[in-house]
Amino acid sequence: MSDKVYNVLFLCTGNSARSILAEVQLNVLGGGRFRGYSAGSHPKGEINPLTLQLLKQMRLSTDGLRSKSWDEFATPDAPVMDFVFTVCDRAAGEQCPVWPGQPITAHWGVPDPAAVEGSDDAKMRAFKDAAATLRKRIELFRSLPLASLDRLALKNEVTDIGKSTP
Repeated sequence: MSDKVYNVLFLCTGNSARSILAEVQLNVLGGGRFRGYSAGSHPKGEINPLTLQLLKQMRLSTDGLRSKSWDEFATPDAPVMDFVFTVCDRAAGEQCPVWPGQPITAHWGVPDPAAVEGSDDAKMRAFKDAAATLRKRIELFRSLPLASLDRLALKNEVTDIGKSTP
């Protein structure tokens, strides 16, 4: 079994909800084998308050979280990513920076909970649904035999995970 820690970057447009939920959950569920990061193509500059509220309800740490640009991860001194997953359709269609290290990429689209209108309960339900979808995908991802799959097989597996629903 490999001692390698895999760096995973979750991308969205605003880096205020879905990508943050994925980052935090991977860092908890990854069991030390994964280090999650998140960023946005056009970061909002603040994390959605419902994201923070849900993470606190889930008893997950929000320490050090911030909305940041994906440009931070395309610099020579940035951590080298092994995987880059887009979690919103808009970011998936944008021209991404060139990532050092040629990470394996996939699209794990999740509906934007911040776009839901209606009651506070309806909004929070959308955030919980997004978090649950991401959790299921992260659980599938972390169970992959990463060290024994070749690059193409791994790319196919992570792409298939993005098509799964809870």
